[in-house]
Amino acid sequence: MKKLFAAVAAVAAFSAQAGDLSVAATPVPHAEILEFVKPALAKEGVNLKVKVFTDYVQPNVQVAQKRLDANFFQHQPYLDEFNKAKGTDLVNVANVHLEPLGAYSSKFKNVADIPDGAAVIIPNDATNGGRALLLLQQAGLITLKDPKNILSTTKDIAGNPKNLKFRELEAATIPRVLTQVDLALINTNYALEAKLNPEKDALVIEGKDSPYVNILVARPDNKDSADMQKLVNALHTPQVKKFIEEKYKGAIVPAF
Repeated sequence: MKKLFAAVAAVAAFSAQAGDLSVAATPVPHAEILEFVKPALAKEGVNLKVKVFTDYVQPNVQVAQKRLDANFFQHQPYLDEFNKAKGTDLVNVANVHLEPLGAYSSKFKNVADIPDGAAVIIPNDATNGGRALLLLQQAGLITLKDPKNILSTTKDIAGNPKNLKFRELEAATIPRVLTQVDLALINTNYALEAKLNPEKDALVIEGKDSPYVNILVARPDNKDSADMQKLVNALHTPQVKKFIEEKYKGAIVPAF
């Protein structure tokens, strides 16, 4: 009986020490990476709860409102723009990986084949929209007034020799209209969800020197908590690096 009481006490003590850590994430690859580290965190006494979102707004809103502890879906330029627009003060806790943005087409195999007056879809958020335009500039399809401005909009296009027709849509919905347009600029997480292979299917894709590293984000009041730092350590292990490299085969690049 004493042994039974001791066992129950040990379980109770572990439960008391274990902390819940709720993290918002988009499905691929963010939620998959978090699910991969969940068992390791459990051994550290952290119960990781992954809440999946398919948009780029609510994950930040819910962390700012303290409804969730952290999120994992965005890069620093997007976070900076969100904080500025919404008056929040969310912070970067750790770099994790890079998801190169790519230009895709179901009609053409090469950028040179894109016709005059082609319909082009880019993300409608400021940072990814500017990022898309920079990639199109890199591909030689347009030129921008400021070639390095990451927040360029279609109004900042200085040269458009093929008279491309631009439309803006929420990033998550762009893969659904790929067959209806000539060219679509798609974030890798959504490209993977749509069963596109960025390495093989993208007509042009960002290089590994891109500044758009995906980050773990939290609030100033909890960014240094013990459980948060355990999550950072878990995300920065050789095992996670190997998982990313083997599962995504270059479509996702470790950034640690």
